[in-house]
Amino acid sequence: MTTTQPITTPPVVERAKRDGTPGPTARRIRFGFVLAIVAQIAMMIAASAPSPFYPVLAQDIGFDAIVIAAVFAVYAIVLLLTLLTAGSLSDHIGRRPVAIVGFLLLAASTFLFWHADAVALLFLARILQGFATGLLISALSAAVLDLAPGGRARTAALWNALSPGIGLAVGALLSGVILDLADAPLLDVFAPLTVTYVVLAALFLLAPETAPLRPGAWASLSFRLSIPSAIRADFWRAAPAVVAGWATGGLFLSLGANIVHNELGGTAHLWQGLAPAMLAGVGAITAFVMRRRSPRTSVVFGTAALAVGTALSLVALGVGSLPFYLAATAVTGMGFGTAFSGVVASLAPRIPATQRADTFAVIYLLAYLAFGVPAVIAGALVGVVGLAAVCVGYGVVVIALAVVALVSRVRRAD
Repeated sequence: MTTTQPITTPPVVERAKRDGTPGPTARRIRFGFVLAIVAQIAMMIAASAPSPFYPVLAQDIGFDAIVIAAVFAVYAIVLLLTLLTAGSLSDHIGRRPVAIVGFLLLAASTFLFWHADAVALLFLARILQGFATGLLISALSAAVLDLAPGGRARTAALWNALSPGIGLAVGALLSGVILDLADAPLLDVFAPLTVTYVVLAALFLLAPETAPLRPGAWASLSFRLSIPSAIRADFWRAAPAVVAGWATGGLFLSLGANIVHNELGGTAHLWQGLAPAMLAGVGAITAFVMRRRSPRTSVVFGTAALAVGTALSLVALGVGSLPFYLAATAVTGMGFGTAFSGVVASLAPRIPATQRADTFAVIYLLAYLAFGVPAVIAGALVGVVGLAAVCVGYGVVVIALAVVALVSRVRRAD
């Protein structure tokens, strides 16, 4: 694996020096860095907040597991199409305009969730959310890397890996708690999120612009996959680790509440929200604890934890023990966080500044393909073979991918 020298100055400052223009102040750069991280977390809260609501909405509106899978699928499909077409847009027109439009669209989607009383509204909300997230995910990841304090790419890579887990954990747990305690849970969850996203859109007006602003914005809106040649081989070697981790996350966020309720007797919404929250939250905590370890160590540890935790969760489902299942979820979560953070940490420092949004778009394209496609297939199969059989088959595939990634990484000495 090749390496590069660490960046010592944020790219936005380097560009200002090169162009002979006044650059943003250190305080404004710090503000932009923190804002981009907070925005990433807030964006991912919206991704997991609906999950504990699915069984409730299914009962209130009247739909089954295949509709839950379809609602989840439309989000993933639109997100993937947006990444494929507009993933590099912020490299051309700027991070700020993309972030502002993205958060206004996200506010519209949470407003629709707030008023969801029909399947059509759920689909529309998820379509808007997928479009917004597809715009935001690569732009915000690139902005964090652009504004890293002292230009430290490893710090930026850590936050780019931590933020999704933190947001997913907060969204799922918050929704589960509010569902158990509130009289109007849709209002109490999605109204504050709607306001938050409008505020974030406004705050990006104050953030410094960091993108290289390359020409060719219209030409960039085409289906494309672009990975810098310097990291292409390592990206594909890391692919099984990314797929195993994000496929696990997809199962928890689409069918996790049904698994806890139907297979393990967890009737309280807190338990239904706690499983995905533990997966993502323990993953974020573990990635932070291991932040000073080498990327190789993180990937080896993460893939091993994914395999062991998934195997334990299958045992827990077999004996019908919710506490055992939650403990196994914590082990799986260690892998969910560290495998992905190790991959990002190994790749991010070597991405050229002019290709950051494009490259993160491809990284997250792979992640969200793994996040959405297997979960949709699983949801479709529930009515055919049953939820328990789907969990076993899904778990076996995840274990196999994690083992492949583990063996591949152990064999490489770098």
